[in-house]
Amino acid sequence: MQFEDIIAKLREEHGEEIIVEVNEEASPKMITVKSEDLLQVSEVLYKNESLFFDMLSCITGVDNGPEMNTMEVIYNFYSIPFEHSLMLKIILPRENPAAPSLVNIWKTADWHERETYDLLGIHFDGHPDLRRLLMPADWEGHPLRKDYKNLEYYRGIKVEY
Repeated sequence: MQFEDIIAKLREEHGEEIIVEVNEEASPKMITVKSEDLLQVSEVLYKNESLFFDMLSCITGVDNGPEMNTMEVIYNFYSIPFEHSLMLKIILPRENPAAPSLVNIWKTADWHERETYDLLGIHFDGHPDLRRLLMPADWEGHPLRKDYKNLEYYRGIKVEY
């Protein structure tokens, strides 16, 4: 299935406005949707028999910094039987960023979302176990945020960078 066909199928299911932006220069090609539309678009990507994106291979969080005052979550999907791929992006406010969890659709979202939460502080609403994955439970802050201040000491031990 071609990229244009995927876009057409999503618009057929949810209307023209469902896709905010199309980026054909990205590899794989990417669409942007509103965060409030993420769940319904994801369900179409997974459940539609002609699309069947059965694999969520990666979730990437991006902090665009205080100047833009936004964060992004980028999802990489792949269909094993149809051999097509798609990136999907949502844009969130930098203050209290939150997106719906996709764990109920793709089980692989579990640790991807936890890692994104841990390192960037993006909350995934409805996640069954949203807690730190890489950093200690009592770590302060989220190390991949652009405004993160490195700790001088952690539990009495000097932290060197």
